[in-house]
Amino acid sequence: MKANQIDDREVSPMPFIPNQTSPGAPVAQAPAGAGLMPPGRKERYCLRAFLYGLGISLIFFLPFIIFDNGYFLFYGDFNVQQVPFYQMCHDAVRSDNIGWSWTTDLGANFIGSYSFYLLGSPFFWLTLPFPSEAVPYLMGPLLMLKFGFASMTGYLYLRRYVKTPDFAVIGGMLYAFSGFSVYNIFFNHFHEAIVFFPLMLWGLDEFMYKRRRGVFAVTVFACCFVNYYFFAGQVVFTLIYFFLRLFTRSWRIGLRDFLCLFFEAVAGVLCSCVLLVPTVLAVLQNPRVDNPPQGWSALLYGWEQRYVHILECFFFPPDIPARPNFTPESEAKWASLGAWLPLFSMTGVIAFLQRRRPHWLRKFLPVLFTMALVPVLNAAFQLFNVSYYARWFYMLTLMMSLATILSLEDWRVDWARAIKWTLAITLAICLPIGLMPKVTVTDDVETTTLGLEQYPTRFWSYVAIALLSLLLLAVVLKFLRRDKQKFIRFAMLGAGGITVLYAAFFIALGKTQSEDPHLSIIPYSLNGGSDIDLPDTENCRIDVYDGMDNQAMFWQIPTIQAFHSIVPGSIMEFYPTIGVQRDVGSRPDVSTYGLRGLTSCRWLFDPVTSGGTFGKDGDMLDPQMPGWTYYDTQNGFDIWENQYYIPLGFSYDYYITRTEYEQSVSESLRHLLLLKAVVVEDEDAGNWEGVLQHLNLDGVSYTEAAYYKDCLDRRAVSCGSFSRDNSGFTAQITTGEERLVFFSVPWESGWSAEVNGQPAEVEKVNVGFMAVRVPAGASTIRFTYSTPGLALGALASGIGVVLLALYLLLAKRFGKAPPARRVYRVAARAQAGPAPEGPADLAEYAGQAALKSTSASSPGRPPEQENKGGN
Repeated sequence: MKANQIDDREVSPMPFIPNQTSPGAPVAQAPAGAGLMPPGRKERYCLRAFLYGLGISLIFFLPFIIFDNGYFLFYGDFNVQQVPFYQMCHDAVRSDNIGWSWTTDLGANFIGSYSFYLLGSPFFWLTLPFPSEAVPYLMGPLLMLKFGFASMTGYLYLRRYVKTPDFAVIGGMLYAFSGFSVYNIFFNHFHEAIVFFPLMLWGLDEFMYKRRRGVFAVTVFACCFVNYYFFAGQVVFTLIYFFLRLFTRSWRIGLRDFLCLFFEAVAGVLCSCVLLVPTVLAVLQNPRVDNPPQGWSALLYGWEQRYVHILECFFFPPDIPARPNFTPESEAKWASLGAWLPLFSMTGVIAFLQRRRPHWLRKFLPVLFTMALVPVLNAAFQLFNVSYYARWFYMLTLMMSLATILSLEDWRVDWARAIKWTLAITLAICLPIGLMPKVTVTDDVETTTLGLEQYPTRFWSYVAIALLSLLLLAVVLKFLRRDKQKFIRFAMLGAGGITVLYAAFFIALGKTQSEDPHLSIIPYSLNGGSDIDLPDTENCRIDVYDGMDNQAMFWQIPTIQAFHSIVPGSIMEFYPTIGVQRDVGSRPDVSTYGLRGLTSCRWLFDPVTSGGTFGKDGDMLDPQMPGWTYYDTQNGFDIWENQYYIPLGFSYDYYITRTEYEQSVSESLRHLLLLKAVVVEDEDAGNWEGVLQHLNLDGVSYTEAAYYKDCLDRRAVSCGSFSRDNSGFTAQITTGEERLVFFSVPWESGWSAEVNGQPAEVEKVNVGFMAVRVPAGASTIRFTYSTPGLALGALASGIGVVLLALYLLLAKRFGKAPPARRVYRVAARAQAGPAPEGPADLAEYAGQAALKSTSASSPGRPPEQENKGGN
């Protein structure tokens, strides 16, 4: 037997045995009671799985799309990130503006900032043929497509492991509509990982079972290209999957084929480098990346409710993000904790684990559940970052779906026992939480209430859906052995019906967490700012007071307010020095009013229908920040103008060192100090002698009057023109002497500069921004941006494609076809029960088949004697 083949020993004395495999190996690709699948049958089942996923999602999305005038709008991150990101990136790609994004925070590396969200997604690229105005309308249909393809790819992986293709279709539906998938409607871009991951496992199986070359490499490329963050977790999962199956002897592999497999993995990653390399270089600047679990936090979660939260997510539909209900203090508001399988819940998984026969999945599932409960092991799926997320649970739900359909095929499974266990655990979770007395004290008045949950109505609704699902499952399972086709039909209808119920409830709950989109988002944001008419919004920035996150991105106007996790490290470095927290967003408040002058912020938008008012107590003559005056009301916003606006590109007379900035001035005053003197790195201070004077910090005034004067002084020596384009920006300035010209554009290694056509050094100043030295007289300054790592990544991708092509040619030329598998089939196999999954099942299965077929010729003879020596 070849070293890389599955242990596929033939059993010669047993003429009625179907193809046999090692423990846990897949059975033959044929539906129960039939021969080999006819040509085209497999494709029809794939299409059916896709259409079921598409159709079910259409049913629960459509009412909300109709309600929102053709848009699908949700709440939170979906509305303020997914929708504007899609439209802004769509327009950027169509206009070939893929270098520097001027509408992301103070500016950002376009590829580095958006590869996590959408740049590698084929669903995003489907929007490109459509005009910009159509993109928000496409968000709902694209989500439906993702659910459809998730159901199809789930089916494709699961099909290998069952005789009945309809069971694989059911498994694909469970995977596509698990609690993880529905929860992450909120995070639209997570669905790409859900869609593509089953393909990587399928590609690995194709290699291991059929020695099929190249498929695994292509699936590795697809997963890595689509989303690097999820790919890191997929690598960990796949490695565990691969080696566990080797150790359990589910499959075997020789050295040559192991090296081929390793090469395919490397080649797949290489092919994705055109996106991966620039992304990695951008992400490594983020301080959130280097945060490993340590000490006790690596072994135990610091919040005891989190363990309950993890457990309940397998037995109940998911809470909506940011509103945990079962465990309000689990500190897992955006952790993507969802793994419930509609209709089946954990019943199929428990039934599978209760079987006593050997199977690789019986060992794999406990490993995965253990990893979910141990912080450092859970963190392995996200490069050992201590921040708690369960964003790998979609991989776990795929294994749970596999366990469920394997249980359906096993006639010996005790479903009644499994349902009782599932019901018992479900009640053991919900009854104590829902009925436990809780004492609260308000104004010295003690009140006793029942229930530990945050929102009782929602809580009991979740419980009702979970119990209804189990009741429906108990009814449907009655047909499993009576009428298989009727069971399949009812199971699909039941899973689809429960999915529509809980998904619609989930979306409806989410929409209650934000204001009516008809009042603000639809009329004032999705119009693209068409009703805004201001003298200049291209070459300055705007501010939004107490408004929606990423409001300016809907209009594609540069801004200082941003909700975006992946921005240049220089922004992350700068904001904390002036007392502004910078984690997932930039949200400077009115106390840092000097920042508006530094960043050339000219306009401020104050939403009329929501939030506070920029005029104190509604007084339009008394703004929250000095130097601003009311300009007009447009597009549902009161608009204010900064009378002390400084154009982009201005000069200083003084400098201070980085050490002086951090040690000699309080954090609360630094935003004003940055208008008086430029901050240079300590080692560069000597370079500015004769160009800038050193500022003595003793006696410096930080009054409003001093702020006005500083703004006017900076404006007096500023660029007469500034224009940005797809590859950078150009500015012109006239000075009476040699100067340092500052631009509030985040410093990145991809920037290069020219002054009057001659190369100039880009200086890093003011902690995280750029400046350039110009001579006396008129100067034309040109900054050009080239995405770091893009050329190197493209070269690596080209090498990967060439190597993969050569590998496939060599494999075709020198590779040997695998030996044909001898398969024995009988028409009565459906009565013989499920195919054996290991040596322990072999004699029993063979005996049943032989006994049914030879009882007339061998009456009373035990099956084990009839087939003695067969193994």
